[in-house]
Amino acid sequence: MSVPDLHEPLKFAYWVPNVSGGLVTSDIEQRTDWGYEYNKQLAVLAENNGFEYALTQVRYTASYGAAYQHESTGFSLALLLATQRLKVIAAIHPGLWHPGVLAKFVASADVISGGRAAINVVSGWFKDEFTKLGEPWLEHDERYRRTEEFITAVRELWTNDHAEFGGDFYRIHDFDIKPKPEVSPGRPHPEIFQGGNSTAARKVAGRVSDWYFSNGKDYDGFTEQVEDVRAIANGRTVRFGLNGFVIARESAAEAEAVFREIIEKADRPAVEGFRSAVAQAGKSTADNKGMWADSEFKDLVQYNDGFRTQLIGTPEHIADRAIEYKKRGANLLLLGFLHYLEDVEYFGKNVLPVIREKERELAELSA
Repeated sequence: MSVPDLHEPLKFAYWVPNVSGGLVTSDIEQRTDWGYEYNKQLAVLAENNGFEYALTQVRYTASYGAAYQHESTGFSLALLLATQRLKVIAAIHPGLWHPGVLAKFVASADVISGGRAAINVVSGWFKDEFTKLGEPWLEHDERYRRTEEFITAVRELWTNDHAEFGGDFYRIHDFDIKPKPEVSPGRPHPEIFQGGNSTAARKVAGRVSDWYFSNGKDYDGFTEQVEDVRAIANGRTVRFGLNGFVIARESAAEAEAVFREIIEKADRPAVEGFRSAVAQAGKSTADNKGMWADSEFKDLVQYNDGFRTQLIGTPEHIADRAIEYKKRGANLLLLGFLHYLEDVEYFGKNVLPVIREKERELAELSA
């Protein structure tokens, strides 16, 4: 396995709760709100508690416990305007956006925010979001082929005054976007994140993405993805983010009790509906490596497999796992919480200092 830079601090992002229902599909109490005022308060709290990024979810219509949802790009811009340092990643779907229109919107958001905008290009799993709008639904690998073209076209539009691109899904000729996004050292354009577990997703990440997001994984599962994407990248720099759901409590028993309650109070019809909808995402791939292909019921209660990362326990336990994932290539942990305001502040005050101390120890050992 190639050796990651152990001297670079882990970065932290949080899932923006811009859709109703919280981050677990359960009837357990979730002191989290999908509205703007709550999210504005949360964004300021997060950037003051060690979070560098926020990821705004994309759902266009009601589904599986998310009856209400704010559109991701507009909501991201609002959060950028409410904060000073936080970088906000807007999840977007190729097929529902044209790359030229999306590139123009994000360029403006980036200039307005002083270079803090980013995108997460989501190939899509929810068929109804396309077909009920009269848009074609592509099969799994075709969706990722479109994603690769989309990312390539957006980067071309952001970096060239006479953008040119010719593909099967998008064609751009001599198109100039001004203002261009902010440019800074190591950042020639807004960061491009992209996820997915499948072989098709990994190939796209290795070839064109800046960041690869993994669903929640145990150590070996994450390692396998990192090594696969790095091999495809063949020397090109790709950074890695890992999804996890945090239940940090003073004792392991207290944290485990919260986890058990989440599962016991799971909204079974909603979870089963989600399982049915996402089956195409994983089972349709020839090698069965797609998203949610091996997810069990309890995994799907947190809809990005966040429990599988096992960030459930004391601050010490969570810090140990974070450090092990860092050793295996993680540059960023994307986190969800039950009670966002309380839990984000607890993480910043009680978990993050332990992680930073363990990082210092790790850096000294590797020096």
